[in-house]
Amino acid sequence: MIFRLFGRKNSNAAIVERQYAILTAAARQPFFYTDLDVPDTVMGRFEMLSAVLIVYFRRTRSSARSGQEIAQEIVDAFFEDVDHSIRELGVGDVAVPKRMKKFASMFYGRLESYAAAMEKKDAEELAAALKRNFHPKNDDPSLTMAGLASYLLLAEAELAGLGEDIVETGTLKLPAPQA
Repeated sequence: MIFRLFGRKNSNAAIVERQYAILTAAARQPFFYTDLDVPDTVMGRFEMLSAVLIVYFRRTRSSARSGQEIAQEIVDAFFEDVDHSIRELGVGDVAVPKRMKKFASMFYGRLESYAAAMEKKDAEELAAALKRNFHPKNDDPSLTMAGLASYLLLAEAELAGLGEDIVETGTLKLPAPQA
């Protein structure tokens, strides 16, 4: 434990905390829940934060080493947050590791499917993947997730134009969603 005080990770703590707070605030914007069919539930919030983090990680994958280190620390912070939330919901200590494995699997599965669609800039494919994850038991054809898919593709395009200094200082912000 004491060795972490001298490690590189400790020097990024303030940056990671600031960037993670910005990303979680972005995922909690009411517009997603009121206008873009994101369910305002524990799982809906997990899904929205996952989607925001995926856009962020896609931006940082081309970053210099420091940007990639910060991104890895944000992954760690995200899973610490999930762990804390699971415990807050009353899941016992024995069951937490199993649940964490499930959430990690879910997150990395989403990363793979969203990234594949985003790589092709395929809004329909992305919307279908979002619908599968945000609304797994809802077959309503009017629920398309097209608005969220468009927003995520727009956000990715805007983040691509931001300088490396923004990534390295933990001040990268996603654009505000608009009607």
